[in-house]
Amino acid sequence: MKSISGKQLCRILERKGWELKTIKGSHHVYMMDGRTERISVPVHGNKDLKIGMLKAIMKLAEIEESEL
Repeated sequence: MKSISGKQLCRILERKGWELKTIKGSHHVYMMDGRTERISVPVHGNKDLKIGMLKAIMKLAEIEESEL
């Protein structure tokens, strides 16, 4: 699986229709109308996300690996 940074994942989420609601420290919190889930993306510069975190967010946001 391709590893990406938090900044890159935020751009992908915004393309998929997720809205940035708040930033708490280094965590960007995204929500989407009609859904109850909240997605918190850690953004630490251009540092890559760990694979487990990336997979969990991808599952919640319904992002395919080919979209990375």
